[in-house]
Amino acid sequence: MPQIRITAGGHHFLAETHPEAPETVAAFLKLLPYRQKLIHVRWSGEGCWVPLGDYVLEHNGRRVGFENHTSHPSVGDVLFYPGGYSETEIILAYGSCSFSSKMGQLAGNHFLTITEEREQLRALGTKVLWEGAQDVLFERVD
Repeated sequence: MPQIRITAGGHHFLAETHPEAPETVAAFLKLLPYRQKLIHVRWSGEGCWVPLGDYVLEHNGRRVGFENHTSHPSVGDVLFYPGGYSETEIILAYGSCSFSSKMGQLAGNHFLTITEEREQLRALGTKVLWEGAQDVLFERVD
């Protein structure tokens, strides 16, 4: 399984791709290296997200849909929400998290799991909460 380095707010994490989200993983790997802004969630609890608006993630010429979606990511889980009731987004749980929007509960594809430096996730989440948006970089580790 490919590994992804996530760098944000002065922290570095290592994540493994999730085998139960093969289309999401394949499409995301094509975007790497991927740079965005990480902001604190509004409704979901202890998490940070990358708002992607109307972006459509595609695999083999078609929109990536729901795979192993969940509304309750564990600490270190990274989800991709393909859009629909709310905008497309990536969400990273650093604590207790129930994925939702102003429209209600959502579910996203669990496509990455942070495996190294998880103990630094709370520090990242707190930094994003109190200091605002942070640059985030996802890159493949070979």
